[in-house]
Amino acid sequence: MYSTPWRHRVALALAACLVVAIGLDAHAVEGPVAAFAADSLYTVLVYLILRLIFVRAGLWMLAVAAFAFSAVIEVLQLSGLPEQWGDAFPPARLVLGTSFSATDLVSYAIGALAIWLADRAVLGVVETRSSRSARSRA
Repeated sequence: MYSTPWRHRVALALAACLVVAIGLDAHAVEGPVAAFAADSLYTVLVYLILRLIFVRAGLWMLAVAAFAFSAVIEVLQLSGLPEQWGDAFPPARLVLGTSFSATDLVSYAIGALAIWLADRAVLGVVETRSSRSARSRA
């Protein structure tokens, strides 16, 4: 599988920071579109973090894992624990949420699919450039 050089890790880390910033902005806006975007970006962020940690994992597996993680957090909200933790430490609400919503699961699935497609596209460009570069040196 694809080995991630340090510059790609830096790009992934910067992308994760950008996703956090956009997600916080979307979270601050009222309305269903902003909520959908924020929820999708949550899964995108999980994917990027997993991609930084598990550099040799398949992209599809990372997308599934990001969705699964997001879904587990959503289902955990049915227990009421995230809401209690959010009351005790308000920033936890940004990570764990407070109340279950089945539509959030759709947002997570779309976020996982979108980042998987985007990552595949970026890797395709990178691999094409590197193979062209290798041929021109030969």
